[in-house]
Amino acid sequence: PQSVAAELVIERGDASGLRCENVFLPNECSPLNFSSSNVERLKSGLEEYVLKHRNSLNNKCDSCFCSREKLKISSGVACSMESHRSPRLIVEAVIAISELSESLCFRSSGNKTEVLHFKDFSPSSVSTASLNALTSIDWRSYGLTLVSAVDQVDHALIEWESLPPYLHIDMVITYPGKYKYQPDRHLIKKGVKLALDDLKEKHTGLLLSAHAVKICSYAPDLASSIAGIILSSNDLKFQSKCSSLLELSQSQEIGKQTVEDRIKEKIISVIETNDRKPEKIKEAAPFLFEDDRPQDLDPADLYLEEHAGGDNVFSFPD
Repeated sequence: PQSVAAELVIERGDASGLRCENVFLPNECSPLNFSSSNVERLKSGLEEYVLKHRNSLNNKCDSCFCSREKLKISSGVACSMESHRSPRLIVEAVIAISELSESLCFRSSGNKTEVLHFKDFSPSSVSTASLNALTSIDWRSYGLTLVSAVDQVDHALIEWESLPPYLHIDMVITYPGKYKYQPDRHLIKKGVKLALDDLKEKHTGLLLSAHAVKICSYAPDLASSIAGIILSSNDLKFQSKCSSLLELSQSQEIGKQTVEDRIKEKIISVIETNDRKPEKIKEAAPFLFEDDRPQDLDPADLYLEEHAGGDNVFSFPD
């Protein structure tokens, strides 16, 4: 027999007003985890939505998504500070990026992204604050160029400039809880940015800024020049030290291409590491080689203090 999992929700009123109580029916065979956080369930729901091509398929598409690595999902949660004048508000944002090869069954929407909105776990209309938040994000720092963000009644529609044809972005913004007022632009923006930053942190080379991509393009030539200097030297002690710093074996002869590739890898790694940090808290770029770090350098000098700004917001990536 098929396993069935159910969630029973009971609403009742008492002297203190309406209150909601959740009662979960246990089922050892059910793969659902009722203790999962709201944002984890949201990520799972968006994953199902994408794998079924926005619910256009009855089953998951094994043709487009034969590997889970082609679907990258991340989330961010931003919370406002609770006060005597206003309750604490929460914004949860989940972003999915699909990297797909050409497929006949994939319903491509070109350079556009649907941003679904939910309020208290029900589909919601798009607020002005949400549109303002989406248009105020510095998308170029994530390698994206925004053309427009418009209200489509049941979702916001973002249009990108020159989005790679194999790339598709899906996004969900939700406000869990029954609020009298909706979150403002700053809180929504913070939640989306945290989800974007989380994607960059988890997936190397994804959502690099246009500036970082341009710098990375010079890495091969720079690596070739450095490798040439190392290999043309007659100083065996110098070559041995370089091999050690590059973590290359000294027990066998090392070719120029191997040295170039290792140097290029380190250069690009430094660029990507620095690009993943939010603009306000970027530290000095790390050294290519650990042994070159000055021993008397004060760690406090490596950081810029983040300006408090006007956003009274607590936030954390999922």
